[in-house]
Amino acid sequence: MIHQTAIISQGAELADDVEIGPYAIIGGNVKIGKGSRVGAHAFIDGWTTIGENNNIFHSVSIGAAPQDLSYKGEETILEIGNNNIIREFVTLHRGTPHGKGKTVIGNNNMLMAYSHVAHDCVVGNNVIMANSATLAGHVTVENNVVLGGLCAIHQFTRIGEFVMIGGGTMVGQDIIPYTMAVSDKNRSAALRGLNIIGLKRNGFSDEQIRDIKKIYKILVFSKLKLADILIEIKNVIKPSPHRDHILEFIETSKRGIARA
Repeated sequence: MIHQTAIISQGAELADDVEIGPYAIIGGNVKIGKGSRVGAHAFIDGWTTIGENNNIFHSVSIGAAPQDLSYKGEETILEIGNNNIIREFVTLHRGTPHGKGKTVIGNNNMLMAYSHVAHDCVVGNNVIMANSATLAGHVTVENNVVLGGLCAIHQFTRIGEFVMIGGGTMVGQDIIPYTMAVSDKNRSAALRGLNIIGLKRNGFSDEQIRDIKKIYKILVFSKLKLADILIEIKNVIKPSPHRDHILEFIETSKRGIARA
């Protein structure tokens, strides 16, 4: 299961059925769960924990030191969940001491070739990062998000659940859940409607989608200040997990909310 040319450092913890390809390098503080596969020339280092049934392709770099000038070799962490697909030349970095101290990637994600997750990011479950999608440091990506190819997410920005980001989009502000966002003419991302197809595919009812549409229209078309918009949403839309999540997402935003 481990190719004879692979280098497995003393101290690495690998489940009995883990497969390691030719010329792969596994550091001494790495843990890899059962059913996972690591391709040829992969580099996995640092204080990195990888869960079960992950398919890691060749030539990736996982668990390397963060690209942060203040980092001085401290023990920081990268945690990867289960059932992820990590394609060629993906780079995933550990956290920093002055950040969360760790980078976290959840379950059932697909990280396509050349995509990058920087230090202190939190990536949820069922996320797709298309080729060369890039997360700067301290980014949060909630569940069921699709990031188009060559998009770039500014540090400390949040991407809400069930969001779709268009290819090549530059994202500098938080993107509220259930929406789509794109940018053009070198501008930062703006909302371009709801991710209706994504919501229907994931079992949202017609009533739930109608309520989310109402919230979107209030947010986009109202000329009120943001604080008054939140009051309007609370008055007009009955409480639900989706309404409350949008409200909480907006109320806790630090970079501001992208608008239409």
